[in-house]
Amino acid sequence: MTIADRFAAALAAENRPELAGPELLPVRLSRACAAVTGVDGAGLSTVDGAGRWLPLGGSDPWASTAERLQFSAGEGPCMSSRSAGHPVLATEEDLGRRWPRFAELFLSLSPYRGVIALPLGPAPWGGGALDLYLTDGAAVVEVDVFAATAVGELASAALSDATIWSSWSPGDDPAWLRGPAPRRRARVWEAMGRLSLDLDVPAEEALRLLRDDAVSRGCPVDEVAGDLLAGRRRPADLGAPR
Repeated sequence: MTIADRFAAALAAENRPELAGPELLPVRLSRACAAVTGVDGAGLSTVDGAGRWLPLGGSDPWASTAERLQFSAGEGPCMSSRSAGHPVLATEEDLGRRWPRFAELFLSLSPYRGVIALPLGPAPWGGGALDLYLTDGAAVVEVDVFAATAVGELASAALSDATIWSSWSPGDDPAWLRGPAPRRRARVWEAMGRLSLDLDVPAEEALRLLRDDAVSRGCPVDEVAGDLLAGRRRPADLGAPR
């Protein structure tokens, strides 16, 4: 079977009731990517029109957590790959050397010890990245990066098809941008706006404060945002701007 055939078969196998619905397309695609590449987890993410990094979906809860940890750190293989425009392979040692802030969270709060990040796009759906996660960091070099790149392109093509052929109103988002992961990230933007207003700081500074607090507490920034919005934390608790 070709890579395209294997990917199509893996994607078809994910057509189960609990994963039905256009908003869960990125989850199905992530699961197919993990199955075809033989890794332990996979996740898709994108950059929206405002330049904000959005998770689209992960193959399982651990993969989704891994993305949140990278966003919380504000650094990591995925962001580096997207910025450089080429694949980034990282073993456990690479993670600690190149992205120490991310590595601290990632290695303590996830089972993964290696990452392969592949840039996606530009395409009709936009652009972003496919992250592949491995519990054995040494196994990073055993993954066929050319095949993984092809799998990423197939996932990107599926998102493009869903963008072009699905029915959605101008000014609205396609259904695959309205899944659980993007909705969860929206809470961070809401908290960022509240923090920016209450502390009278730019949005970028507000996000830095949220991230710094998350790293110091050893948790995803989503949890900090949730505490702030629920009133369990006050803006002043996150510290004065530098």
